[in-house]
Amino acid sequence: MENTSLYIMSAMYILAGIMHFVKPKAYLRIMPRYLPYHLPLVYLSGVFEIVFGTLLLFPSTQEIGAWGIIAVLIGVFPANIHMLQTNKVKKTWYIIALWVRLPLQGFLIYWAWLFT
Repeated sequence: MENTSLYIMSAMYILAGIMHFVKPKAYLRIMPRYLPYHLPLVYLSGVFEIVFGTLLLFPSTQEIGAWGIIAVLIGVFPANIHMLQTNKVKKTWYIIALWVRLPLQGFLIYWAWLFT
């Protein structure tokens, strides 16, 4: 079960990282205005997700990958708050999803911590 969880986590971050390059506009929309260099930061966070997700797959680098994922999750947390604050979508399900996303970050950090 532990390996399955690890593979799911790894795939999730690798895919999310790839999406930073495939659909960068989606990530640019949630970038807080106070951060400079939005597009390079989107690409950089995508690279980090791909690299750390890949590092999870190898026992010798698993701990580095897990700590890297934790750092990325903490680093993108301001974007999640910004997304909630600047939301223009009035659909109830979307607003609920934005609020759920904040504590979900805590769960994702805990999940990655299990592999440190």
